[in-house]
Amino acid sequence: MLSALQVITTVAVGLMVGVEFSVAFVMNPIFEALPQDSNQQARSHGGRMLGAVMPVWYIGSLVLVGIWAVAGWHHHGTRLVVIAAALLIVSVIMSVLLLVPINNQGKTWTPDNRPDDWKQQMKRWDRYHYFRVAIIVAAFAALVAALV
Repeated sequence: MLSALQVITTVAVGLMVGVEFSVAFVMNPIFEALPQDSNQQARSHGGRMLGAVMPVWYIGSLVLVGIWAVAGWHHHGTRLVVIAAALLIVSVIMSVLLLVPINNQGKTWTPDNRPDDWKQQMKRWDRYHYFRVAIIVAAFAALVAALV
C-alpha cells in the first residue's frame, strides 16, 4: 500500500513540476514571441485555465506527501519526504501571497482594459514563478531520493 502511495505521489508531483517548468521555459517564451496583443491574451487565457487547476494540484500534492510522511514515518527516506512537504508548503504560501494576486488581475485583462504596466507585472510574475519552479523541483528531487 505504501509503495502505491509513493508512486502516485511522485507521479502527481512530477507532472505538476513538468507543467510549471513548461509554463516558465516553454509557454511564456512562446507567448513573448507572439505579435501585438496576442501575448497578453494568451497569458490571460492561461491564467484562467491554469488558475483553476493548479490550486487543486498543489494542495492535492501536498496532502499526498503528508500522507506519505505519516504512513511511512518509520521507513527509510521519511526525512526527505518531510523536506519535500516543507518545500511544497513554501510553494503554496508563495503562490498565495505573490503569484495569485498578479494572476487574478492578469486573467481579466483584455487589450482594452489592461494597465499600462501589464508587461512589468507579467515580468514580476515570471520572476516569482522561476523561484517557485526551483522550489518544487527540489521537492520532487527529495521525493525521488526518498524512494532510493
